Amino acid sequence: MTYIECVSDVANAHQTAFASITEAHLDDVYRYLLYMTASPTTAEDLTSETFERALARWSRFDARRGSARTWLCQIARNAALDHFRAEERRRRRELRYSARDGTAHADIELPDEYGPVLRQALRTLSAADREVIALRVVLDLDAATAARVLGVSPSACTTRLNRALEKLEQKVRPRLVA
Repeated sequence: MTYIECVSDVANAHQTAFASITEAHLDDVYRYLLYMTASPTTAEDLTSETFERALARWSRFDARRGSARTWLCQIARNAALDHFRAEERRRRRELRYSARDGTAHADIELPDEYGPVLRQALRTLSAADREVIALRVVLDLDAATAARVLGVSPSACTTRLNRALEKLEQKVRPRLVA
């Protein structure tokens, strides 16, 4: 067996081990995060972020220091705490922006090119939903760049965008049909 084949076998075994750990503990991590956040969508986002972080750190996992389940829950806890801190920063930022000019977010005027139905629907979205739409759609940033701006993983950014666009579509569709 050549050195390259040996390294390839080790890499495949490493990936197989991570896949089996993921499969065994995915539900536990999700339930833990659901309990912490009380939000199924946030728990889903944080679960994916947890396993992204775990995969990046998989080579440093040491079973002698604790079980894979415990290790994953530690990563999940850190992801949740990071999420809570980011949400708190976002809330403070939104309050500063709305207090700066004395207007609420719903009173912000959007460009006429959006049309009245879309402008009204955008006003009803949360600031976080409008922010991800602005970064990904209006500014046309790629997922990785927008994720860096938001302080989340690229997959979480894409998930947030999809959910925000679904909410926007639900608000716009009935008004366009009428």
